[in-house]
Amino acid sequence: MPATRVVIVGCGATGAQIARQLVSITEVTLIDERTARAASVARALGGAAQVASALDEVPADVVVLALPNRHHFDLARRALRGGAHVVTLTDDLEEAQTLVTLDRDALQTARSLVIGAGFAPGLTCLLARVAAARFDTVEEIHVAKHGTGGPACARQHHAALASSALDWRDAEWVRRPGGSGRELLWFPEPVKARDCYRAALCDAFLLQPAFATVNRLTSRMSATRRDRLTAGLPMLAPPHEQGGIGAVRVEVRGRIGGEVDVAVLGAAERPAVAAAAVAASAVEAIVGGAVVPGAGGLAMLAPEPRALLGTVMGRGLRVFVFDGQPRPAANSY
Repeated sequence: MPATRVVIVGCGATGAQIARQLVSITEVTLIDERTARAASVARALGGAAQVASALDEVPADVVVLALPNRHHFDLARRALRGGAHVVTLTDDLEEAQTLVTLDRDALQTARSLVIGAGFAPGLTCLLARVAAARFDTVEEIHVAKHGTGGPACARQHHAALASSALDWRDAEWVRRPGGSGRELLWFPEPVKARDCYRAALCDAFLLQPAFATVNRLTSRMSATRRDRLTAGLPMLAPPHEQGGIGAVRVEVRGRIGGEVDVAVLGAAERPAVAAAAVAASAVEAIVGGAVVPGAGGLAMLAPEPRALLGTVMGRGLRVFVFDGQPRPAANSY
């Protein structure tokens, strides 16, 4: 049986991590606008990956888009029409709204377009589905994240804080000012408590199709006072090449046997490493037929979220459940 051909477009912090996770089990080709960067990643992998200059140059079974936001739509459409599945790591709200319009293209070719297969969205989608399974009815889901995976991710988060947030409330979308809605939220160690605010994040947008009867869906990101004051300006300092430790948390509220209950799951890791684990696991699930055709987030396209989360955790990512004291999720979920 021929090896699965995976093309990774974008060889930054996250794209390089994805290549490291996939190169031992698939045939990997790297593409980057800076060809020298793709070649450098290929050398670091011991020559196990190939390098190409354009998507049309190489056949692909799965295309992974790990390049900066606002460049995914055209590439995703070309890949789908060329017969490939697509995994995109975008976390940009406007781009996610555009990508879901490719649902017909994906269904016509019986292919999957996984939108936001990273740390958040991505892991957050899986955590929401797994946490929701314990409830008879789910009423609210609240997502929060801290940290960035690399320069492009940092710039995106900076812009998101200055843009309108999209909340789902009582069966309709509501626009909220970015930087509003301060809430002190606890993440797994070493991140701990952080002030979090509304921003132009796409987690709620991607979760809503999988939780159509939920009353409230929100997403927030951590920020400092300086972040909020400078959100509308160019970044004052260049972002770190790799980023530090990041974290996500997903809070699900609902009813069990008529009683109100709350479940909170979270994880802490370098965002690029965590995003790579999710994206690589999504590729593996697609190849194994565990992702349904269509365009959407993992909450919508992964019919067995617990199994997929198990694959992600098998790649070294630890997930915690909070009940006063955080403990490994495997003890309760």
